[in-house]
Amino acid sequence: MKRLLAGLLLSVLAIPVLAAWDLAQLMDDLARTRGGKARFVETKYIALLDRPVVSSGEMSFTTPDRLEKRTLTPRPETLLLDRDRLTIERGRQKLSIDLASQPEALAFVDSIRGALTGNRQALEKNYALHLAGSRDNWKLTLLPSEQAIAAIVQRITITGQRNRIRSIEYLQADGDRAVMTIEPLTEQ
Repeated sequence: MKRLLAGLLLSVLAIPVLAAWDLAQLMDDLARTRGGKARFVETKYIALLDRPVVSSGEMSFTTPDRLEKRTLTPRPETLLLDRDRLTIERGRQKLSIDLASQPEALAFVDSIRGALTGNRQALEKNYALHLAGSRDNWKLTLLPSEQAIAAIVQRITITGQRNRIRSIEYLQADGDRAVMTIEPLTEQ
């Protein structure tokens, strides 16, 4: 009987510890990562195409606001986000966009940057946040809180383990979606 009571007591005491993991702790975990490099595979499902478009390459992130995504296959392309400037290079073509003049695009970019840096305030500026799972296997869903953003993005789902993001899925308002799986190579 003592063993049963002791086991019951231990399980009751463990419940608050398990329940204590929440959005604040996830953001704290993510904020501890200073950056790093990763491999990615991105699959885009576009209604106008018969098959998904698959690309892969490497990404690097340096907090608080420098993200570089280098696509190696099927065609080389570099996207560089440095503060509020997005630069896209494809072959000899180069395009630079000031995101401050594009608030909906900036909100989309801030969803990535906010997740990578654990910046809850930046995420909640444009999204309602819903967390499910445990510290070792979590899913964070971002739902746009502004109509202008909802006209572009229906939902962003980010999954991970502890302080590592493993996938990001974007469901656009038109039904197209992209899923990026991420495999960390190094952390800073």
